[in-house]
Amino acid sequence: MTDKAIETVPLREPKVSLVNWVALAPWIYTIGFFLIWEGIVRFFGIRPTILPAPTAIAGALYQYWPAIQKHSIQTLFTTTVGFGLAVVGGLALGLLVGWSRVIYAGLYPLMVGFNAIPKVAVVPILVIWFGIGTIPAVLTAFLIAFFPIVVNVATGLATIEPETEDVLRALGAKKMDIMLKVGIPRSMPYFFGSLKVAITLAFVGSVISETIAANSGLGYMMASAQSLFNVPLVFAGLIMLAVEGIVMYAIMAWVEKHMTGWAHRSQLANA
Repeated sequence: MTDKAIETVPLREPKVSLVNWVALAPWIYTIGFFLIWEGIVRFFGIRPTILPAPTAIAGALYQYWPAIQKHSIQTLFTTTVGFGLAVVGGLALGLLVGWSRVIYAGLYPLMVGFNAIPKVAVVPILVIWFGIGTIPAVLTAFLIAFFPIVVNVATGLATIEPETEDVLRALGAKKMDIMLKVGIPRSMPYFFGSLKVAITLAFVGSVISETIAANSGLGYMMASAQSLFNVPLVFAGLIMLAVEGIVMYAIMAWVEKHMTGWAHRSQLANA
């Protein structure tokens, strides 16, 4: 060995960006989308009755804000109530369907067949039963959001390995013990994941019913504006629906992250 000192090369620290591009990306893309939209409308001279510019939509939001606020609250109410009923009913039926293969085989074809029926065809029946108003909108939101929750919960229960069940039974566990200690915790990521899908579908159900058989709500407002050829107001209603949907989706994503954080993939998997 020589007496010459060994020179060590210092490790370079990874560069840390001062800008959180992940957090800014939604805002940048959204602003860019509306700027492109505005530019296309102005460049091609598209009439407001065909495709209003974002500035015209913003003007409609400002001009009709009291009415838009009233109808937005009504739609949010019917959607939330219908979604809440779907969560309770979907979770209960999903656990029941996942409990037994016989129940699964018997009920699953019925649920698939009912889900295949367009919910717009069910609204007139609900109107006959309950009249025009809030109840048909709530029930339509419930019906359209119900199926994804049931399927996801039943799927989560079905993912229990037979070997795991055999080991637990060998240790003296009963079927109820397996369901409570393994089945339900195993299905929770599926359940909370389905809430993000169900809440957006619930908005679809509410608006469908409000468009056909209601005297309030964003669906009713947009149908009325359409009959008057007030296209900017129609798009203003769509913007409000999008905002409410994004907010509710973000809430469901937050709940999922905090309730089932252990089931999420590591950050390395997303890099």
